[in-house]
Amino acid sequence: MWDVVVVGAGPAGAMAAYGAATAGRRVLLLEKAELPRYKTCGGGIIGPSRDALPPGFVLPLKDRINAVTFSLDGKLTRTRRSKRMLFGLINRPEFDAALVAEAEKAGATLRTGTAVSRVEQHGASVPDRRTVAVVLADGETVLARAVVGADGSASRIGAHVGVEMDQVDLGLEAEIPVPATVAEDWKGRVLIDWGPLPGSYGWVFPKGDTLTVGVISAKGEGAATKRYLDDFIARLGLAGFEPAVSSGHLTRCRKPGSPLSRGRVLVAGDAAGLLEPWTREGISFALRSGRLAGEWAAKIAEAQDAVDARRQALNYAFAVKAGLGVEMSVGKRMLTVFESRPGLMHGALTGLRPAWNAFAGITRGSTNLADLVRTHPMARKALHLLDARLARSGRS
Repeated sequence: MWDVVVVGAGPAGAMAAYGAATAGRRVLLLEKAELPRYKTCGGGIIGPSRDALPPGFVLPLKDRINAVTFSLDGKLTRTRRSKRMLFGLINRPEFDAALVAEAEKAGATLRTGTAVSRVEQHGASVPDRRTVAVVLADGETVLARAVVGADGSASRIGAHVGVEMDQVDLGLEAEIPVPATVAEDWKGRVLIDWGPLPGSYGWVFPKGDTLTVGVISAKGEGAATKRYLDDFIARLGLAGFEPAVSSGHLTRCRKPGSPLSRGRVLVAGDAAGLLEPWTREGISFALRSGRLAGEWAAKIAEAQDAVDARRQALNYAFAVKAGLGVEMSVGKRMLTVFESRPGLMHGALTGLRPAWNAFAGITRGSTNLADLVRTHPMARKALHLLDARLARSGRS
Protein backbone atom coordinates (compact mmCIF):
# COMPACT_ATOMS: atom_id res chain seq x y z
CA MET A 1 0.00 0.00 0.00
CA TRP A 2 1.50 3.30 -1.15
CA ASP A 3 0.45 6.62 0.33
CA VAL A 4 0.56 8.37 -3.06
CA VAL A 5 0.94 6.99 -6.58
CA VAL A 6 1.80 9.52 -9.29
CA VAL A 7 1.13 8.56 -12.92
CA GLY A 8 3.47 10.27 -15.39
CA ALA A 9 7.03 11.53 -14.81
CA GLY A 10 6.97 14.81 -16.70
CA PRO A 11 7.36 18.13 -14.86
CA ALA A 12 3.91 17.89 -13.23
CA GLY A 13 4.39 14.29 -12.13
CA ALA A 14 7.95 14.77 -10.89
CA MET A 15 6.90 17.80 -8.85
CA ALA A 16 3.87 15.96 -7.46
CA ALA A 17 6.10 13.08 -6.38
CA TYR A 18 8.59 15.55 -4.90
CA GLY A 19 5.86 17.44 -3.02
CA ALA A 20 4.30 14.29 -1.54
CA ALA A 21 7.69 12.75 -0.68
CA THR A 22 8.93 15.87 1.11
CA ALA A 23 5.73 15.72 3.16
CA GLY A 24 6.94 12.33 4.42
CA ARG A 25 4.66 10.06 2.38
CA ARG A 26 5.56 6.78 0.64
CA VAL A 27 5.41 7.72 -3.04
CA LEU A 28 5.51 5.63 -6.20
CA LEU A 29 6.14 7.45 -9.50
CA LEU A 30 5.06 5.52 -12.61
CA GLU A 31 6.27 6.35 -16.13
CA LYS A 32 5.40 4.37 -19.27
CA ALA A 33 8.60 5.38 -21.14
CA GLU A 34 12.24 4.94 -20.25
CA LEU A 35 13.99 8.12 -19.12
CA PRO A 36 15.30 10.31 -20.60
CA ARG A 37 12.71 10.53 -23.38
CA TYR A 38 11.97 13.16 -26.03
CA LYS A 39 9.07 15.58 -25.60
CA THR A 40 7.75 18.05 -28.17
CA CYS A 41 8.28 21.36 -26.37
CA GLY A 42 9.98 24.68 -27.00
CA GLY A 43 11.74 24.37 -23.66
CA GLY A 44 11.39 27.95 -22.46
CA ILE A 45 11.86 28.37 -18.69
CA ILE A 46 10.22 31.64 -17.60
CA GLY A 47 10.30 33.14 -14.12
CA PRO A 48 7.29 31.26 -12.68
CA SER A 49 8.87 27.97 -13.79
CA ARG A 50 12.19 28.83 -12.18
CA ASP A 51 10.52 29.92 -8.94
CA ALA A 52 8.54 26.66 -8.68
CA LEU A 53 11.62 24.39 -8.82
CA PRO A 54 12.96 22.53 -5.77
CA PRO A 55 15.48 24.50 -3.67
CA GLY A 56 18.99 24.17 -5.05
CA PHE A 57 17.83 22.77 -8.41
CA VAL A 58 20.38 23.67 -11.11
CA LEU A 59 18.72 24.39 -14.43
CA PRO A 60 20.50 22.64 -17.34
CA LEU A 61 20.27 25.77 -19.52
CA LYS A 62 21.31 25.59 -23.16
CA ASP A 63 21.02 29.35 -23.63
CA ARG A 64 20.12 32.53 -21.74
CA ILE A 65 17.85 34.87 -23.65
CA ASN A 66 18.08 38.65 -23.49
CA ALA A 67 16.66 39.57 -26.92
CA VAL A 68 13.42 38.79 -28.75
CA THR A 69 12.81 39.34 -32.45
CA PHE A 70 9.11 39.77 -33.29
CA SER A 71 7.64 39.48 -36.78
CA LEU A 72 4.12 39.53 -38.23
CA ASP A 73 3.97 36.57 -40.63
CA GLY A 74 7.54 37.31 -41.67
CA LYS A 75 7.04 41.08 -41.98
CA LEU A 76 7.54 44.18 -39.81
CA THR A 77 10.46 42.53 -38.01
CA ARG A 78 11.83 44.23 -34.92
CA THR A 79 14.17 43.09 -32.15
CA ARG A 80 13.76 44.20 -28.53
CA ARG A 81 16.68 43.76 -26.15
CA SER A 82 17.08 43.66 -22.40
CA LYS A 83 20.16 44.17 -20.21
CA ARG A 84 18.90 41.38 -17.94
CA MET A 85 18.09 37.80 -18.87
CA LEU A 86 14.47 37.35 -19.92
CA PHE A 87 14.27 33.54 -19.70
CA GLY A 88 16.30 30.38 -20.22
CA LEU A 89 16.10 27.47 -22.65
CA ILE A 90 16.40 23.78 -21.81
CA ASN A 91 16.13 20.41 -23.54
CA ARG A 92 13.17 18.56 -22.07
CA PRO A 93 14.75 15.07 -21.83
CA GLU A 94 17.56 16.43 -19.65
CA PHE A 95 15.28 18.74 -17.64
CA ASP A 96 12.64 16.08 -16.95
CA ALA A 97 15.22 13.49 -15.90
CA ALA A 98 16.77 16.01 -13.47
CA LEU A 99 13.36 16.73 -11.91
CA VAL A 100 12.71 13.01 -11.45
CA ALA A 101 16.09 12.69 -9.76
CA GLU A 102 15.00 15.40 -7.29
CA ALA A 103 11.83 13.43 -6.53
CA GLU A 104 13.91 10.30 -5.93
CA LYS A 105 16.27 12.20 -3.63
CA ALA A 106 13.21 13.32 -1.66
CA GLY A 107 12.26 9.66 -1.19
CA ALA A 108 9.98 8.78 -4.12
CA THR A 109 10.33 5.40 -5.85
CA LEU A 110 10.46 5.43 -9.67
CA ARG A 111 9.20 2.68 -11.99
CA THR A 112 9.70 3.23 -15.73
CA GLY A 113 8.36 1.17 -18.62
CA THR A 114 5.09 0.90 -16.70
CA ALA A 115 1.89 1.93 -18.49
CA VAL A 116 -1.34 2.50 -16.55
CA SER A 117 -4.59 1.34 -18.10
CA ARG A 118 -7.05 2.72 -15.53
CA VAL A 119 -7.75 3.60 -11.91
CA GLU A 120 -10.59 2.16 -9.81
CA GLN A 121 -12.11 3.57 -6.63
CA HIS A 122 -14.80 0.90 -6.27
CA GLY A 123 -15.05 -2.81 -7.05
CA ALA A 124 -13.42 -6.10 -6.20
CA SER A 125 -9.84 -4.84 -6.57
CA VAL A 126 -10.40 -2.06 -4.01
CA PRO A 127 -10.17 -3.40 -0.44
CA ASP A 128 -11.75 -0.38 1.29
CA ARG A 129 -13.07 3.14 0.72
CA ARG A 130 -9.71 4.66 1.60
CA THR A 131 -7.96 2.91 -1.30
CA VAL A 132 -7.49 3.57 -5.01
CA ALA A 133 -6.48 0.72 -7.32
CA VAL A 134 -4.09 1.64 -10.13
CA VAL A 135 -4.37 -1.08 -12.78
CA LEU A 136 -1.30 -1.45 -14.98
CA ALA A 137 -1.29 -2.51 -18.62
CA ASP A 138 0.17 -5.93 -17.72
CA GLY A 139 -2.69 -6.60 -15.28
CA GLU A 140 -0.81 -5.82 -12.08
CA THR A 141 -2.70 -3.73 -9.52
CA VAL A 142 -1.01 -1.12 -7.33
CA LEU A 143 -2.87 0.19 -4.28
CA ALA A 144 -2.65 3.74 -2.94
CA ARG A 145 -4.36 6.09 -0.51
CA ALA A 146 -4.22 8.88 -3.11
CA VAL A 147 -3.39 9.17 -6.81
CA VAL A 148 -2.13 12.08 -8.90
CA GLY A 149 -2.69 11.89 -12.66
CA ALA A 150 0.05 13.70 -14.58
CA ASP A 151 -0.02 11.51 -17.67
CA GLY A 152 -0.19 14.16 -20.38
CA SER A 153 -2.82 15.79 -22.53
CA ALA A 154 -4.40 12.46 -23.53
CA SER A 155 -4.64 11.44 -19.88
CA ARG A 156 -6.37 8.23 -18.80
CA ILE A 157 -6.53 9.62 -15.27
CA GLY A 158 -8.04 12.83 -16.58
CA ALA A 159 -10.75 10.78 -18.30
CA HIS A 160 -11.48 9.05 -14.97
CA VAL A 161 -11.79 12.42 -13.22
CA GLY A 162 -13.97 13.81 -16.01
CA VAL A 163 -11.72 16.63 -17.24
CA GLU A 164 -13.29 18.44 -20.22
CA MET A 165 -11.21 20.39 -22.71
CA ASP A 166 -12.21 23.73 -24.16
CA GLN A 167 -9.36 24.43 -26.57
CA VAL A 168 -7.21 21.98 -28.54
CA ASP A 169 -4.19 23.12 -30.56
CA LEU A 170 -1.63 21.38 -32.75
CA GLY A 171 2.05 22.12 -32.25
CA LEU A 172 4.63 21.03 -34.83
CA GLU A 173 8.35 21.22 -34.13
CA ALA A 174 11.71 20.45 -35.69
CA GLU A 175 15.08 20.15 -33.94
CA ILE A 176 17.54 21.44 -36.55
CA PRO A 177 21.32 21.03 -36.09
CA VAL A 178 23.12 24.05 -37.58
CA PRO A 179 26.75 25.08 -38.21
CA ALA A 180 28.57 27.13 -35.60
CA THR A 181 28.26 30.33 -37.65
CA VAL A 182 24.46 30.01 -37.74
CA ALA A 183 24.26 29.06 -34.06
CA GLU A 184 26.33 32.12 -33.11
CA ASP A 185 23.91 34.43 -34.94
CA TRP A 186 21.03 33.13 -32.80
CA LYS A 187 22.84 32.97 -29.46
CA GLY A 188 20.93 34.80 -26.74
CA ARG A 189 18.02 35.68 -29.05
CA VAL A 190 14.70 34.05 -29.91
CA LEU A 191 12.24 34.75 -32.71
CA ILE A 192 8.47 34.91 -32.24
CA ASP A 193 6.44 35.17 -35.46
CA TRP A 194 2.71 35.91 -35.28
CA GLY A 195 1.39 33.49 -37.87
CA PRO A 196 -1.08 33.56 -40.80
CA LEU A 197 -3.73 31.40 -39.11
CA PRO A 198 -5.99 32.80 -36.37
CA GLY A 199 -4.25 32.38 -33.02
CA SER A 200 -1.11 30.88 -34.56
CA TYR A 201 2.52 31.74 -34.00
CA GLY A 202 5.98 30.32 -34.65
CA TRP A 203 9.22 30.33 -32.69
CA VAL A 204 12.94 29.78 -32.99
CA PHE A 205 14.68 28.79 -29.74
CA PRO A 206 18.50 28.38 -29.90
CA LYS A 207 20.09 25.59 -27.89
CA GLY A 208 23.78 25.51 -28.66
CA ASP A 209 24.34 23.80 -32.00
CA THR A 210 20.61 23.11 -32.49
CA LEU A 211 17.65 25.39 -33.23
CA THR A 212 14.22 24.36 -31.99
CA VAL A 213 11.81 25.65 -34.64
CA GLY A 214 8.07 25.22 -34.22
CA VAL A 215 4.58 26.55 -34.90
CA ILE A 216 1.23 26.14 -33.20
CA SER A 217 -2.35 26.65 -34.35
CA ALA A 218 -5.85 25.36 -33.68
CA LYS A 219 -6.54 21.65 -34.19
CA GLY A 220 -8.34 21.01 -37.44
CA GLU A 221 -5.88 23.14 -39.40
CA GLY A 222 -3.29 20.37 -39.69
CA ALA A 223 -2.39 20.86 -43.36
CA ALA A 224 -2.26 24.64 -43.03
CA THR A 225 -0.16 24.35 -39.86
CA LYS A 226 2.30 22.07 -41.68
CA ARG A 227 2.52 24.57 -44.55
CA TYR A 228 3.17 27.34 -42.05
CA LEU A 229 6.06 25.37 -40.51
CA ASP A 230 7.57 24.56 -43.92
CA ASP A 231 7.28 28.17 -45.10
CA PHE A 232 8.63 29.44 -41.79
CA ILE A 233 11.72 27.20 -41.98
CA ALA A 234 12.31 28.18 -45.62
CA ARG A 235 11.92 31.89 -44.84
CA LEU A 236 14.55 31.57 -42.11
CA GLY A 237 17.03 30.04 -44.56
CA LEU A 238 17.03 26.73 -42.68
CA ALA A 239 15.43 24.49 -45.32
CA GLY A 240 18.81 23.07 -46.34
CA PHE A 241 19.50 21.60 -42.89
CA GLU A 242 18.14 18.15 -42.05
CA PRO A 243 16.12 18.07 -38.77
CA ALA A 244 17.35 15.61 -36.18
CA VAL A 245 13.78 15.27 -34.88
CA SER A 246 10.43 16.28 -36.37
CA SER A 247 7.44 15.88 -34.09
CA GLY A 248 3.91 17.01 -33.28
CA HIS A 249 1.83 17.33 -30.16
CA LEU A 250 -1.70 18.33 -29.19
CA THR A 251 -2.10 20.81 -26.36
CA ARG A 252 -5.42 20.83 -24.55
CA CYS A 253 -6.79 23.61 -22.36
CA ARG A 254 -9.46 22.78 -19.77
CA LYS A 255 -13.00 24.05 -19.85
CA PRO A 256 -13.69 26.50 -16.98
CA GLY A 257 -15.39 24.62 -14.16
CA SER A 258 -14.03 21.27 -15.31
CA PRO A 259 -13.20 18.99 -12.33
CA LEU A 260 -9.69 18.62 -10.96
CA SER A 261 -10.44 15.66 -8.70
CA ARG A 262 -12.66 12.66 -8.18
CA GLY A 263 -12.63 10.94 -4.83
CA ARG A 264 -8.98 10.39 -3.88
CA VAL A 265 -7.67 11.10 -7.40
CA LEU A 266 -6.25 14.48 -8.45
CA VAL A 267 -5.01 15.66 -11.85
CA ALA A 268 -2.28 18.19 -12.62
CA GLY A 269 -0.45 19.74 -15.57
CA ASP A 270 -1.50 18.68 -19.07
CA ALA A 271 -3.71 15.93 -17.64
CA ALA A 272 -5.83 18.67 -16.04
CA GLY A 273 -5.69 20.89 -19.13
CA LEU A 274 -3.66 23.51 -17.28
CA LEU A 275 -1.75 25.85 -19.58
CA GLU A 276 -1.85 29.47 -20.65
CA PRO A 277 -4.37 29.63 -23.54
CA TRP A 278 -2.75 32.42 -25.55
CA THR A 279 0.92 31.35 -25.63
CA ARG A 280 0.12 27.70 -24.72
CA GLU A 281 2.96 27.88 -22.20
CA GLY A 282 2.63 24.79 -20.04
CA ILE A 283 5.86 24.11 -18.15
CA SER A 284 5.21 26.64 -15.39
CA PHE A 285 1.61 25.43 -15.06
CA ALA A 286 2.83 21.83 -14.82
CA LEU A 287 5.45 22.62 -12.18
CA ARG A 288 3.13 24.73 -10.04
CA SER A 289 0.05 22.49 -10.26
CA GLY A 290 2.19 19.37 -9.78
CA ARG A 291 3.71 20.72 -6.58
CA LEU A 292 0.23 21.62 -5.26
CA ALA A 293 -1.17 18.22 -6.25
CA GLY A 294 1.61 16.39 -4.41
CA GLU A 295 1.12 18.42 -1.25
CA TRP A 296 -2.66 17.96 -1.21
CA ALA A 297 -2.40 14.27 -2.19
CA ALA A 298 -0.24 13.81 0.91
CA LYS A 299 -3.13 15.19 2.99
CA ILE A 300 -5.71 13.06 1.17
CA ALA A 301 -3.59 9.98 1.93
CA GLU A 302 -4.08 10.74 5.64
CA ALA A 303 -7.82 11.36 5.34
CA GLN A 304 -9.81 8.85 7.36
CA ASP A 305 -13.11 9.16 5.51
CA ALA A 306 -14.63 10.36 2.25
CA VAL A 307 -15.71 13.70 3.71
CA ASP A 308 -12.18 14.61 4.78
CA ALA A 309 -10.72 13.41 1.47
CA ARG A 310 -13.27 15.52 -0.40
CA ARG A 311 -12.40 18.57 1.66
CA GLN A 312 -8.70 18.24 0.85
CA ALA A 313 -9.46 17.71 -2.85
CA LEU A 314 -11.59 20.87 -2.88
CA ASN A 315 -8.75 22.77 -1.22
CA TYR A 316 -6.46 21.66 -4.04
CA ALA A 317 -8.97 22.79 -6.66
CA PHE A 318 -9.37 26.15 -4.94
CA ALA A 319 -5.59 26.68 -4.80
CA VAL A 320 -5.28 25.93 -8.52
CA LYS A 321 -8.21 28.10 -9.57
CA ALA A 322 -7.23 31.05 -7.36
CA GLY A 323 -3.80 31.26 -8.97
CA LEU A 324 -3.44 29.41 -12.26
CA GLY A 325 -7.14 29.69 -13.05
CA VAL A 326 -7.06 33.49 -12.96
CA GLU A 327 -4.01 33.56 -15.24
CA MET A 328 -5.79 31.23 -17.66
CA SER A 329 -8.90 33.42 -17.70
CA VAL A 330 -6.88 36.49 -18.67
CA GLY A 331 -4.87 34.46 -21.20
CA LYS A 332 -8.09 33.27 -22.85
CA ARG A 333 -9.21 36.84 -23.35
CA MET A 334 -5.77 37.77 -24.70
CA LEU A 335 -6.11 34.93 -27.22
CA THR A 336 -9.46 36.34 -28.34
CA VAL A 337 -7.82 39.69 -29.10
CA PHE A 338 -4.84 38.03 -30.76
CA GLU A 339 -6.99 35.85 -33.01
CA SER A 340 -8.78 38.86 -34.49
CA ARG A 341 -6.04 41.53 -34.24
CA PRO A 342 -2.55 40.02 -34.33
CA GLY A 343 -1.21 43.27 -35.75
CA LEU A 344 -2.42 45.13 -32.69
CA MET A 345 -0.49 42.75 -30.41
CA HIS A 346 2.60 43.01 -32.62
CA GLY A 347 2.46 46.80 -32.68
CA ALA A 348 2.10 47.01 -28.92
CA LEU A 349 5.04 44.72 -28.16
CA THR A 350 7.35 46.31 -30.71
CA GLY A 351 6.28 49.95 -30.34
CA LEU A 352 5.00 50.55 -26.82
CA ARG A 353 7.44 50.46 -23.92
CA PRO A 354 4.78 49.53 -21.29
CA ALA A 355 3.76 46.48 -23.36
CA TRP A 356 7.38 45.39 -23.76
CA ASN A 357 8.03 45.95 -20.05
CA ALA A 358 4.98 43.81 -19.23
CA PHE A 359 6.26 41.03 -21.54
CA ALA A 360 9.69 41.20 -19.92
CA GLY A 361 8.15 41.17 -16.43
CA ILE A 362 6.11 38.07 -17.22
CA THR A 363 9.08 36.18 -18.67
CA ARG A 364 11.29 37.11 -15.70
CA GLY A 365 8.59 36.21 -13.18
CA SER A 366 8.22 39.64 -11.56
CA THR A 367 4.55 39.69 -12.65
CA ASN A 368 1.95 37.61 -14.52
CA LEU A 369 -1.14 38.27 -16.61
CA ALA A 370 -3.42 38.22 -13.57
CA ASP A 371 -1.21 40.65 -11.62
CA LEU A 372 -1.09 43.03 -14.60
CA VAL A 373 -4.87 43.23 -14.64
CA ARG A 374 -5.03 43.71 -10.87
CA THR A 375 -2.35 46.41 -10.69
CA HIS A 376 -2.65 48.32 -14.00
CA PRO A 377 -5.91 50.28 -14.46
CA MET A 378 -5.49 50.52 -18.24
CA ALA A 379 -5.07 46.76 -18.58
CA ARG A 380 -8.11 46.19 -16.38
CA LYS A 381 -10.17 48.67 -18.40
CA ALA A 382 -9.12 47.05 -21.68
CA LEU A 383 -10.27 43.63 -20.46
CA HIS A 384 -13.58 45.06 -19.25
CA LEU A 385 -14.13 46.58 -22.70
CA LEU A 386 -13.26 43.23 -24.30
CA ASP A 387 -15.70 41.39 -22.01
CA ALA A 388 -18.46 43.85 -22.94
CA ARG A 389 -17.70 43.38 -26.63
CA LEU A 390 -17.79 39.59 -26.30
CA ALA A 391 -21.06 39.78 -24.37
CA ARG A 392 -22.63 41.84 -27.15
CA SER A 393 -21.49 39.31 -29.75
CA GLY A 394 -22.87 36.40 -27.68
CA ARG A 395 -19.48 34.81 -26.89
CA SER A 396 -18.74 33.70 -23.34
